[in-house]
Amino acid sequence: MRLRYSFRMYPNGPQRSALARAFGCARVVFNDALRVRETARAAGLPFVSSAVLGKRLTEAKKTPERAWLAEVSAVVLQQSLRDLDTAYRNFFDGLRGKRPRMGAPRFKSRKDNRQAVRFTANARWKITPGGDLSLPKIGDVRVRWSRVLPSVPSTVTVVKDAAGRYFASFIVEIDPAADLDRMPATDAVVGIDLGLSHFAILSDGTKIDSPRFLRRAEKRLRKAQQALSRKAKGSKNRDKTRIKVARAHGRVADARREFHHQLSTKLIRDNQAVAVEDLAVKGLARTRMAKSVHDAGWSAFVTMLEYKAARYGRSFHRIGRFEPTSQVCSQCGVKDGPKPLNVREWACGACGAVLDRDINAAVNVATAAGLAVSACRARVRRGPLPAQREEAGTHRDGQLTVVGISSR
Repeated sequence: MRLRYSFRMYPNGPQRSALARAFGCARVVFNDALRVRETARAAGLPFVSSAVLGKRLTEAKKTPERAWLAEVSAVVLQQSLRDLDTAYRNFFDGLRGKRPRMGAPRFKSRKDNRQAVRFTANARWKITPGGDLSLPKIGDVRVRWSRVLPSVPSTVTVVKDAAGRYFASFIVEIDPAADLDRMPATDAVVGIDLGLSHFAILSDGTKIDSPRFLRRAEKRLRKAQQALSRKAKGSKNRDKTRIKVARAHGRVADARREFHHQLSTKLIRDNQAVAVEDLAVKGLARTRMAKSVHDAGWSAFVTMLEYKAARYGRSFHRIGRFEPTSQVCSQCGVKDGPKPLNVREWACGACGAVLDRDINAAVNVATAAGLAVSACRARVRRGPLPAQREEAGTHRDGQLTVVGISSR
């Protein structure tokens, strides 16, 4: 399995200038190649191959208008063409139904929130004995290593985000056997019901509060955005304030991502099988709950659960979004219809069990995925049942039998 490890980089002034030059050259090569293909498409000509684009790039370096492309590593420019091929491939696969549909490749801008260049092994980059990252035509950049790489990386991508932070992203091969040994053996299974009041409700009755990182930072974000709106467009003060706004949003995103990582790792470590519901996040994001839905970040969390389950040998199940988890009693399986959101607890009309709405849904998620969840873990209690016609009777032999008495 291949994984990506990211580390924070701290380039100095000349290195930041060299990286900005690399970002700009990669962007120009991408846009030039995209323009060639779009021009051919508009003229009704065949699709321009990658080999033809590579030859045009080599010829462009010899012209006065594009001679500055030789100031950066050639691998960076070639990888930019590979990125364009990937964008077209994803677009066509979406049209064929092989993956979710996405838009056609678009032209890149120097004002985009994310700038990136990629170095492969052909670029001869390396990690120095002192722990710096040596990049061709850039230099030795200081990196803060938060953990040890499990193997020798094959590629490194240098990323600059909207807040002006630099990251080195490595692709490494991991040993599946070593990952399996890291996780303890367990037979526990869990169903997860995602929500807004509580971020996650587990089938064993555990409720995990929603941190609401965006809601808690709204006041600070509002002041930063107001300060940005007062700055004149094109001024240096506006650029400085824009970075402050981006850093404030970055802190919120980082805190949310860290919460997702910690919770997903805990659930994978403690359970052999995990089941979640396939939520219609795009649909919910168009309702009045849009801000809370985006603040929760359900899709990112479920994606982490899925890849960590595959990495550590756990089972991951995703049930359909139309499964009536909130309408079915988890004790007797009777479906008694939909309920408004303000109904948080209800009593089953068939068996009399008083059920918590969210815990009942989590148990039904696990049941729909084929996981055996004990009913006693769902924290339900028996409600009052109507008395039977005969509470007690006497047989002819004088023995007493009790009928219809329910235990509480």
